[in-house]
Amino acid sequence: MSLLFWIIAGFCLMEIAAYILHRWVFHGWFWRIHRTHHEASQGVFEANDVFSIGFAAVSITMMVYGWLPEVPDYWLGIGIGIAVYGMLYFIIHDLFTHKRFWPFKSDNKVLQTIRHAHQRHHQTTEKKGYEPYGLFLFPYKQFRTPFRRGATSPKNKANT
Repeated sequence: MSLLFWIIAGFCLMEIAAYILHRWVFHGWFWRIHRTHHEASQGVFEANDVFSIGFAAVSITMMVYGWLPEVPDYWLGIGIGIAVYGMLYFIIHDLFTHKRFWPFKSDNKVLQTIRHAHQRHHQTTEKKGYEPYGLFLFPYKQFRTPFRRGATSPKNKANT
């Protein structure tokens, strides 16, 4: 199969793995670490960032070994897919949704819907969280934000 197939497969598998890990491991065994992501930030980094380092290590390892002739070709593709997922996760989750590091704004409907869904997940700082646990896999219609470009949200309306 082509490299592109394995990149897409790696990306999709990463979203499934992220959902499973987030729901049952981060909000389970590793809650003490992940809780730092649900609480008010005390600085630039939070203990939860260690998970990103772990995912990056898996991705880099797969890409490096994927170049070796004795290792199956799909290792490289899946490693790249995980890296692409990680980059989009960093941009959408950290920079856009949580406004960490170098935040940015966007009126893009898809990004706004992802932000809205993730904010629902963060409505509690308790171990038993709310759906959605994934970043991309969730019922978009349920979380679609009604505000369009240039519209004023009810929160901002009071300030005008």
